[in-house]
Parts: sequence; structure tokens; C-alpha cells
Amino acid sequence: MSVADTIRDKLAARFAPTRLVIVDESHRHAGHAGARPEGETHFTVTIVAPAFAGLNRVARQRLVYETLAEDLAGPIHALSLTTLAPEEDRRSP
Repeated sequence: MSVADTIRDKLAARFAPTRLVIVDESHRHAGHAGARPEGETHFTVTIVAPAFAGLNRVARQRLVYETLAEDLAGPIHALSLTTLAPEEDRRSP
């Protein structure tokens, strides 16, 4: 299973998001500290979930980091997060 798939599975199971976008940006960091030749080290994640309603940005990100703690200690070197409640998602109908 790819690192992106692991991220998707864990976040989907914990938050039941209405939108989840995971972008592997490892190619943009080739040669930098923490980058591996095979990639899958640097990710940008946008997650929209009801669980984030009423929480500030830091509290939301802490929940995501908690969910991915094992992966952040291993294959994930960098993670950029956008965490939104459904009412904040401009893409929602």
C-alpha cells in the first residue's frame, strides 16, 4: 500500500470527510533533507470533515497529526494541511 493510500485510509476512518484530497509533492523536494529517492515523503492534504466544526486551526491539525503519528515518525517527512469544517468549504453546494 502506498503512503498516500495509508493517509487516505486513516483519515477516512477517523473523520469520515466530505472531501479529502492528498497530493504527493515529493518530486518538488528531491535532494532535500528527508526526501527519499522513491518519493512519498512530502504531502499536501486538504480535508473537510464535520469533526472539525467548532475547532480552531491548531486543534484540527493536532487531530490529524495524532491520527498520522506513526507515519509522521516514519515515511512522511513533511505534511501541509488544510483542515475545514463543511460550512467553510467553498466547494460544498
